[in-house]
Amino acid sequence: MLKTIDSVRQQLSPRLDAQRKSEFGQFLTPASVARFMAELFPKGGGTCRLLDAGAGVGALTSAFLDRWERGDMRFSDVEVDAYEIDPILRRHLQEHLDFYTGRFPVQVRIHQADYIEASVDELAGGFFAGTPHTFTHAILNPPYKKISSASRHRRQLRRVGIETVNLYSAFVALATAQLEEGGLLVAIIPRSFCNGPYYRPFREFLLEHTALRHIHLFGARDKAFKEDSVLQENVIIMVERGGKQEAVCISTSTDDGFVDYQATPITFDRVVLTGDKERVIHIPIDGEDQRCPLSSMCRFNLAELGVQISTGPVVDFRLREHLRDSPEAGTVPLLYPSHFVAEGIDWPKPPGKKPNALALLPETQKWLYPLGFYVVTRRLSSKEEKRRIVASVVDPAAFPGYAWLGFENHLNVFHQGKQGMPENLARGLAVFLNSTVVDESFRCFSGHTQVNAADLRSMKYPSQEILLALGRWAKTQGAMSQAEIDEQVEGLIHECH
Repeated sequence: MLKTIDSVRQQLSPRLDAQRKSEFGQFLTPASVARFMAELFPKGGGTCRLLDAGAGVGALTSAFLDRWERGDMRFSDVEVDAYEIDPILRRHLQEHLDFYTGRFPVQVRIHQADYIEASVDELAGGFFAGTPHTFTHAILNPPYKKISSASRHRRQLRRVGIETVNLYSAFVALATAQLEEGGLLVAIIPRSFCNGPYYRPFREFLLEHTALRHIHLFGARDKAFKEDSVLQENVIIMVERGGKQEAVCISTSTDDGFVDYQATPITFDRVVLTGDKERVIHIPIDGEDQRCPLSSMCRFNLAELGVQISTGPVVDFRLREHLRDSPEAGTVPLLYPSHFVAEGIDWPKPPGKKPNALALLPETQKWLYPLGFYVVTRRLSSKEEKRRIVASVVDPAAFPGYAWLGFENHLNVFHQGKQGMPENLARGLAVFLNSTVVDESFRCFSGHTQVNAADLRSMKYPSQEILLALGRWAKTQGAMSQAEIDEQVEGLIHECH
């Protein structure tokens, strides 16, 4: 049956229009991924009560029931509750799951209700709620769609103490709440929940109520849902409700073929660092080291170094009337990511796609920084770049005759109290951020191409002494190769550690 379902998925995916996909946020699960997810569950026994919320055309439930049919699971009977709100998908879901009823001791209930509304009503004991369902197993490919703070779904989730910003994390949190003690959940979800302030309440909820058992990472972000052109990096997680936290199995494969599958047990304190208030979830993939490279070598946060980081304050479309293609009297330099190249700063650029200057007026000056040494990184790195973090030094010598600088909103700016910093500190910080050890550490907890100020703020850094030493070294160099940067950074960190 799973082969038939996958054929239906491949036919449906291109035919579902973009507006419908955006409305429901659902991407259908390939058979290979569904099969892998179903096989993560242990063999079990007794009665299985399975939840599939956002069931699509039934690939996940089918993979689970196929495994049971093969005799690879020891359940005496299975009850399935499948939720699917899309009427087109639900017709196929009904047809596919009807295949199993009558053949096996399986009871299937397909719900056309909104899963968030139905589960919140049950968990909160609403007037129309029936007997609360509890489940022994949950298998999910939930919808991916942001939910605003004022939305109906957000208000409903708060009724049961769940605070989150996306449908996928809402589905996982609700399914977790519906699991019985010892119940298991397997879900394929974006990696974005692993870090960042917006998902911290969800991480706290998950880590408080479950034990992480397994995390699978795909090496190629565009392969898990290739028919739907999903570029979000996805992970598969398995958690146990109320379980005792032990080592976490971290597995990897390049894509959904799983031909190069590898798995390594990682101690939990390498996945969620001890004392980390942000509860960032790291995914170490180096089986030899078994830890994120900066976890013990760097112990200082930016505040302890006297450095702050902010998103570039100039939002160009809000100041459109004050933008200038070229510098002229009464303007200041306006810096975009395109002004920063490997060799340094390329400003001004020939008039073209982006302005080069901003009029200096009372209404614009509040968005400007005084001339000085700063470090900037792009907020969006391209997937073709070798490093996620690409840092550049803003050298005031590149802007003779100017007293102010404008930083556009697609840059992150390291500064000291909205002013520049000592040259050696700026150059040392840039060298450190451009090192391979930082890139590897950043990838442990960030699965998307965005490099947000909050992510850089949550990182640990070496001491100011080390950064100043790196800066003094950088001043004596011309263009630095990656190998030279890595040798200098790792040598100084280990020397002072």
